[in-house]
Amino acid sequence: MKYLIVGLGNPGAKYENTRHNIGFKVLDAMGIASNSFFEECRHGWMAQTSFKSRQIILLKPNTYMNLSGKAVAYWMQQEKIKLENIFIITDDLALPYGTIRIRGKGSDGGHNGLKDIQRVLGTPKYARLRFGVGADFQKGQQVDYVLGEWNQEESKTIDDLIKKSADAAFSFTFHGLMNTMNKFNG
Repeated sequence: MKYLIVGLGNPGAKYENTRHNIGFKVLDAMGIASNSFFEECRHGWMAQTSFKSRQIILLKPNTYMNLSGKAVAYWMQQEKIKLENIFIITDDLALPYGTIRIRGKGSDGGHNGLKDIQRVLGTPKYARLRFGVGADFQKGQQVDYVLGEWNQEESKTIDDLIKKSADAAFSFTFHGLMNTMNKFNG
């Protein structure tokens, strides 16, 4: 079986450590854990690995957040990966910092990356991990907040939360969606 794990984010050094790039950070952790390396590919950076006999493609789209669907659809088609075997990792303002919420379908919640994926795939029925970044910003400051770096308090726990999210993504490929939801949600 083949799986496509996609971490959403924006390319470039200025976005590297921002809240919006948590998907890239989780995939970096998965790459390190599996001793696999990212190489530039069409529409992003890709690493290939395996986990308990499952073939896994890790993808960090370089299409910027708002066009993430283009990269997801392209690699699903290229690698002949079924919709039920994709897993999207993204930030979520509606969840308190550090909360992980895994679902098999749902709305885009106003997230432009998820909105584009749903538009391109023509369905909201794909697995996703939403990583809570909180909403500690004044009205009209949402963009600055998500494109801002972790504060001092968040920086103390972010590495452990990234590892937990990477473990959840690996779990999805081997234990399935329901078992992964039961173990990691909350």
